[in-house]
Amino acid sequence: MAPPAEPAPTLDASPRSSPQPAAKPALTGLQKRLLSAAILLPVAIAALWLGAQVWTALIFIFALAMAWEWCTICVRRRLAQEPYPDGALTLAGIVMLATVVAALLPVFMPFPFPWPSNLSIVVAGAALAVIAAWPRNGPKALWFGLGVLYVVPASLAAVAIRAQAGDGLPTEIWIVALVVAADTGAYVAGRSIGGPKLAPRISPNKTWAGLAGAIVSAGIIGAVTAVIIGRPSVMPLTLVSGLLAIVEQGGDLFESYFKRHFGVKDSGRIIPGHGGVLDRVDGLLAVILAVAGLELALGEGIFAWL
Repeated sequence: MAPPAEPAPTLDASPRSSPQPAAKPALTGLQKRLLSAAILLPVAIAALWLGAQVWTALIFIFALAMAWEWCTICVRRRLAQEPYPDGALTLAGIVMLATVVAALLPVFMPFPFPWPSNLSIVVAGAALAVIAAWPRNGPKALWFGLGVLYVVPASLAAVAIRAQAGDGLPTEIWIVALVVAADTGAYVAGRSIGGPKLAPRISPNKTWAGLAGAIVSAGIIGAVTAVIIGRPSVMPLTLVSGLLAIVEQGGDLFESYFKRHFGVKDSGRIIPGHGGVLDRVDGLLAVILAVAGLELALGEGIFAWL
């Protein structure tokens, strides 16, 4: 009598593995933005509250980080978009970092000897950065000079606004608050409403609805600020805040164009949801420059005018 047939082997003879835990869901874009704001906003407000010296020190650190990111983006133009730049330190980068130091360090550490004006430092730094980058980059070296002309004056303006007697602190808090509100309002409105694109070739995710959300959110900040500082009417500060939201979105688009031109998605990877420092403060730089220019034209602080 033949022995009983053995059962046929199964296709999967490997030992059964224990069930794997479910992967944690990734944070949404809004959650990342709120997380980064929850970390950076208290730091900025605390530095503002602790005085001009602490605020200047924070701006100095941020300016160095922005200069570094700008230079690593400009090192080469990528054929395909990369997540973030991985450039090395170049002579043009050293010039840009040195310009930041030369312009900002004397603000909170005055030198006991004559020092060039900020205007001459910025102009000389931009020219030297272009000269240093030209042999390797050709006409694209102009981007290094533009970085000096953008990052350093904006950083100096942020320091100068805070140092104003009387309205310096509330003005700076208002600027930071309206930029955060505009950025968040644009994201929420753009995601929830959608609609026609604002500048699809530069930033495919930006919509006209997002711009409207930025204007409304910044306007609310302006109205609240007007009430807090005791203005007889909320309309002037509300309207100016709404207009500055357009400037904030313009600064965001400018940085998006800059990154897309050189083939990177983010300027770095240090801040969750925003990549690098430039990604976080792109709109802030534009608004600070706009407010500083307005105050220069008026000859007084913006709150005194409003």
